[in-house]
Amino acid sequence: MICLSKNLSDEYVNLFAKGANLPIRDYSDDIGDSPVLIRSIAKRNLIQQRLKDDQTFYYMDSGYIGNYPGEINPRGIKIFHRIVKNGLQHNEIIPRPADRWERLKTKVHKQKRNGNHILLVLPSEKPCKFYNIDLETWTSETIDKIKENTDRPIVVRKKPSRSERIKQKSIYQDLEKCHAMVTFNSIAAVESVIHGVPAFTLAPTAADPVCDKDLTLLENPTLHHIDKLHAWAHHLAYGQFHIDEMKNGTAYRILTNENS
Repeated sequence: MICLSKNLSDEYVNLFAKGANLPIRDYSDDIGDSPVLIRSIAKRNLIQQRLKDDQTFYYMDSGYIGNYPGEINPRGIKIFHRIVKNGLQHNEIIPRPADRWERLKTKVHKQKRNGNHILLVLPSEKPCKFYNIDLETWTSETIDKIKENTDRPIVVRKKPSRSERIKQKSIYQDLEKCHAMVTFNSIAAVESVIHGVPAFTLAPTAADPVCDKDLTLLENPTLHHIDKLHAWAHHLAYGQFHIDEMKNGTAYRILTNENS
């Protein structure tokens, strides 16, 4: 595997590469068809080419759980990163032990349908470019579809800055008394399901196994059994890594099944 690091200075890619004793190259280098590690959906041209040519790649981006202030991360800094083989999200359920999930000190809540509003979480600029959608058009059309299927009030959430998200504008504030959440591909879908709020996703996300796609179900979203939710969460925990695990090679060993 070749680890691609922009200007050879990508902090997280370099940590992973050094921990795994892998070569580091710039995106401008000739890498041929070797397996590569890519960070950020902004590298959409390379990702899409790899998918088209059926060439192996590993995709690194923000982790699903653990980057908000909490018991294991009091400051709420970005210490967890997901790494996905040949995709952008872990969008299936593979049986995993509970050990890595339990270390995250996060409770999976039983789902309920007794909220008041629909929370619409807008995609940010990068996924819009990757999936070639216009944000204004998508927002307008999605609001129309929601209104066709429910009379509940709609709360629209634009993606705040990271400092705002972990302090005064937390997603969990908008999820309080929420009947269901609708999004394009945001990690907010994962956060919603874990919080007990049914979610609808309109593009591939890590929450797909425990979400609905059909907005006609808005009034009666699927409620997944708690055992399925736990199995899903256990798998996600095996797809994201603490920066220390990237440093010491644990992330690489799990990804390549050398010590999983």
